[in-house]
Amino acid sequence: MVLKLRLARIKTPGGARRHHPRYNIVLAHARTARDSKPLEVLGTYNPIPELPLGTSESEAQSRGGDGGTEGKVRKVKDIKVDVARAKYWIGVGAQPSDTVWRLLSMIGLLPPKYLPTGEQTTNALKAVRFPTHDMSGVEVRRGGCQRGRLCGLLKRKVQGRLDG
Repeated sequence: MVLKLRLARIKTPGGARRHHPRYNIVLAHARTARDSKPLEVLGTYNPIPELPLGTSESEAQSRGGDGGTEGKVRKVKDIKVDVARAKYWIGVGAQPSDTVWRLLSMIGLLPPKYLPTGEQTTNALKAVRFPTHDMSGVEVRRGGCQRGRLCGLLKRKVQGRLDG
């Protein structure tokens, strides 16, 4: 069966409530329901921006000063991922959903799916990606090819013939 990395809503008493979503980043079979029992939980995601731990609302407002963004504490979305397990499952062939692909590209595990165009491309990529992880040793396949790794090998051979 096809394995997918996707989001599943947390249903615990301390987890998600109405209008306060919290998600687990899970590995599940592609045909199972969103909130069914996953094969493995790889991390959590809180899409509501919050202040970092250790800062209060008054501190965040007082650092703003003249209304500029310098020194101002920004609210951040909380993403926690078990990087080793995520790399393993991506290497094995698990296919991330679009949202999980975006989250994993933010922390540097996957290349961005949709690249910005124009003069600001390099600055936009630096702003989006956190310099925490490298992609060394991870093979990423976007398509759901039936032949698996053979497709990647064929593509490399064709590219080598075209280049040489």
